[in-house]
Amino acid sequence: MRLDRIHDELQIASIKKLAEEKRCALGFVGATPIASEIFNILDKLEIILLEYPIESDREQPSFCAALMYSKQGEEELVFIGLNTAIYFDKQIYAIAHELYHFFTKTGSQFGRVDREDDLVEVQANYFAEEFLLPERALTNTIIEEFKSSSLRNLKMKTLLRFIARLQCTWWLPYDSIIARLKQINAINENQYLSLFSIDPRDMNGEYGKVGLAMNKEIFIKLNSANHNINASPKSIEIIVRNFENNLIDEDDFADILSVFEKHPSDFGYDCTVSEDDLDEFDSFFNGR
Repeated sequence: MRLDRIHDELQIASIKKLAEEKRCALGFVGATPIASEIFNILDKLEIILLEYPIESDREQPSFCAALMYSKQGEEELVFIGLNTAIYFDKQIYAIAHELYHFFTKTGSQFGRVDREDDLVEVQANYFAEEFLLPERALTNTIIEEFKSSSLRNLKMKTLLRFIARLQCTWWLPYDSIIARLKQINAINENQYLSLFSIDPRDMNGEYGKVGLAMNKEIFIKLNSANHNINASPKSIEIIVRNFENNLIDEDDFADILSVFEKHPSDFGYDCTVSEDDLDEFDSFFNGR
């Protein structure tokens, strides 16, 4: 995340304050990692999660997540569509990114967390990093362990072990941790470039081996794509009720459920899905 794209110090302070306020309001005080609890946060905020894997093509990466709104009568429904074909740590980061749009009402859109051409997207990335790993917590962790706020004199092997432990605790992507360390001037430019030259997904590389040694189960989970196809119980209930209230017909009911590998018979209804409809839905999602 290019923090230098945010030139206004007051704007940076405002994002930090927002992240701290939301963390506290959600029960994450001080140096408490959010990690996998981000999925429970969506439940608390009554945001419906839709999970579907969409592979990237060669020209550009697939979207990471999307914030969407819908109306059901007088009730406004909020959805986050999550691409589960991306690495799991990126999924967590993408949800935090979309929460910025949710909290600030900056609109619904398909997001790529690596976009830097839109200032609002840069702000959302900074919020995600501060929300998942607050600067104060990071600085305190460094001081407590190394008795200094600087990591500039550390050997690369020591630095990689520290980063791996940070990642397995806070569940933030490797490149975001590197960016955080550079933002707080804990590492110098040469360290920054050296760290970014490493492939953090290579399990046979130096960093991969260190991460596996630190916490094999979590490290593998963070560096894998789960390819989940799922919808929250609330969203499935909405689909079923829309069918029961004649807002969607039998074909649409069966088609929508099939996207999430469910069938009307799971809910006591006898409907069928044609092969043409299945092909159409598959093309729609993978084409997006």
